[in-house]
Amino acid sequence: MSQDQHDPTGEHYDLVIRGERVLTSSGIRPREVGVRHGVIVAMQPLGNDLSADEVIELADDETLIPGLVDTHVHVNEPGRTEWEGFASATKAAAAGGVTTILDMPLNSIPPTIDVEALEIKRDVARDQVHVDVGFWGGAVPGNLGKLRGLHDAGAFGFKSFLLHSGVDEFPPLDPDQLEEDMRELATFDSVMIVHAEDSRAIDRAPKPDGDDYAKFLASRPRGAENLAIAEVIERARWTGARAHILHLSSSDALPMLRSAKHDGLKITVETCPHYLTLTSEEIPLGATAFKCCPPIREAGNRELLWQGLEDGTIDFIVSDHSPSTLDLKDLENGDFAVAWGGVASLQLGLSLIWTEARQRGLSLETVVSWMSEKPAQFAGLTGKGRIAPGYDADFSIFAADDAYVVDVTKLHHKNPLTPYNGKALAGRVRRTYLHGEEIDFATPRGRLLRRGMVDAE
Repeated sequence: MSQDQHDPTGEHYDLVIRGERVLTSSGIRPREVGVRHGVIVAMQPLGNDLSADEVIELADDETLIPGLVDTHVHVNEPGRTEWEGFASATKAAAAGGVTTILDMPLNSIPPTIDVEALEIKRDVARDQVHVDVGFWGGAVPGNLGKLRGLHDAGAFGFKSFLLHSGVDEFPPLDPDQLEEDMRELATFDSVMIVHAEDSRAIDRAPKPDGDDYAKFLASRPRGAENLAIAEVIERARWTGARAHILHLSSSDALPMLRSAKHDGLKITVETCPHYLTLTSEEIPLGATAFKCCPPIREAGNRELLWQGLEDGTIDFIVSDHSPSTLDLKDLENGDFAVAWGGVASLQLGLSLIWTEARQRGLSLETVVSWMSEKPAQFAGLTGKGRIAPGYDADFSIFAADDAYVVDVTKLHHKNPLTPYNGKALAGRVRRTYLHGEEIDFATPRGRLLRRGMVDAE
């Protein structure tokens, strides 16, 4: 690091990061990035010697990438803070190169289904977040009249379930209620994000039993997902509303989603690292850390999900970080029928996807687009997701060839349980910056975001 270097233009910056590998809008290039007041204000060729209070020189094996944007995180605070919390979740995010998260409206108590609950959550989060945090609202039976208020208060959109959510205080919508809510959201151009599994199909499926993952998989058939996605597509067609399919796991649904997009419907789709890196055939007996809903499916299904990403049917990748306490995972018995469903992976997503993607010949630029720029665009986060003038100075310094083995005891997640423990991964985040300042994991400097506002508190 060098101080106050000469700049022929006479400009002076708070921070300059420079190196041979900076991920720009035109690919990885040798660049110098100048930051002032937390915003990128200059991008110049390497060698221009921009002047700054602090100058960071990238090592030869490091790439400067934009901070990742994870629009699907269950923080669970307040109410179930023993599962996770804003401090632990945002530290885990920062350690994984994630500089913006959107918090899901359920698993906290109260759920974020009215303005009062949103304000409770914001009050709890304030002063303890290490990355920027925004909030989803929830759509449940009976709160149709509260959706516009939540939207105006800054909620990024609305989450709904088409079957039991796992917690009684966040009940599901039936398809007609979903349509009614979507019609309402269309009037102010919000988005309905849907956990798409059909309750009738699951009611008729075999019941999960014991420590055999195959029995759990049979209890959440892909047909349940396919039916629910078809329902969402048609309700989007009838209402003209924006709809988003959460955590796609069934590759069967890709053709109808592709067709819906071709028809001009406003439908977007996400998937998650666990569906792209794990396979049902490899899940050991009683390994409830792997349980999530919809479930991890077969290797052939995984290959088709990668194809869906590459052809653009799936828009981006998010964690669906859904942790719980160890006892809720029923580790003693390993019973998939009673264990809480959710995978903890917030800190590991970039390494997980990069490890898999590079073996498939995919570039780091492509991976970062799926995990930063595209989720930012989906959420309307106009200052996030790219290293370009006018964007927030949210970066991570990523060593793509640095390998490590996951040690669950060294993760920032509150509960030491993840299906990736012991897994060898490629790509390590060495430093993360938020608004031009390095995240030190001691001083929370994250902001609370509101939909449509470039700068919130």
